[in-house]
Amino acid sequence: MHIMVTNDDGINAPGLLALANAMKPLGQVSVLAPERNWSSSGHVRTLDRPLRVKSVQMDHELTGHACDGAPSDCVALANAGFFNEKVDLVISGINSSANLGHDVTYSGTVTAAMEAAIWGIPAIAFSLDIPETLETPPDYSTAARVAREIVAATIQYGLPPHLLLNVNIPYLPFEEIRGVQITRMGLRVYHDQLDRRLDPRGRPYYWTIGGSPTGVPERGTDIGAIHEGYVSVTPLQLDLTAFHFIPEMNTWQWNGLSSKGS
Repeated sequence: MHIMVTNDDGINAPGLLALANAMKPLGQVSVLAPERNWSSSGHVRTLDRPLRVKSVQMDHELTGHACDGAPSDCVALANAGFFNEKVDLVISGINSSANLGHDVTYSGTVTAAMEAAIWGIPAIAFSLDIPETLETPPDYSTAARVAREIVAATIQYGLPPHLLLNVNIPYLPFEEIRGVQITRMGLRVYHDQLDRRLDPRGRPYYWTIGGSPTGVPERGTDIGAIHEGYVSVTPLQLDLTAFHFIPEMNTWQWNGLSSKGS
């Protein structure tokens, strides 16, 4: 079992090292991650320039590879043959904040796993709900232990093609985690505002600002599970088609185009 580990917080992020070390009992581990932070970058692929990769000593035992591209670039490189051995499983994280609800469309952590799913490789994204008020360096040991258990189960049972898991872990001691819930995406609430300013030359520029997103803690959702102290495991698929709306759309009239239907 060849496990590729990546993230969007960058090669030097402590969550990446914790995740890579947690995967070692499960197979051969290779790390290929961005050389800098790509948080909230979404699903980015670099096609207008070459990608460069350098070796990085992550600890006294583990050597990783840092790429100057995005998280999705790292996954594409790996699956296109960067490593001598075929990648069997892609693991992304451990992200330093939760990725809940619509966050998955912004998250480089989750979209790295989506890139793997596009290639037909099973993938799991891990995120830790670290409190913003935390004043000490975050402890990833519980999240790494949870990740190892989730990955071991996934290896045992398998995933269907083009499907990935989005896993969010509450920031609790292992003994206080209440278990695992299989969830759906919840409703994330964003609080963005526009701040208009002028530079010294009088030209306008803009900041999008606002408080951290909140969410509706509905039972059965990823937000609800985290709120109640459970690990949330959400299966995601690449097909975003709103199948329930197709019958209604088939009743629409397209004026001059209507006669050109199937």
